[in-house]
Amino acid sequence: MRLTTRVQDSLQEAARRPDRGDISTTTVIIWVAAVTGAVLIAGTIAVVIAKYNGKLAGL
Repeated sequence: MRLTTRVQDSLQEAARRPDRGDISTTTVIIWVAAVTGAVLIAGTIAVVIAKYNGKLAGL
């Protein structure tokens, strides 16, 4: 019984204040771009290390 009351209170609060601080679309785009860039950089480093691993072993 208390849970349903809590859920109803939350729904009423959400209806009263539609802006609940949700993450904006711009923020999501920035995070996706940052993670994609980091993955691309890490992948490039891995490819370069794999390609030149034999040559680097003699240093």
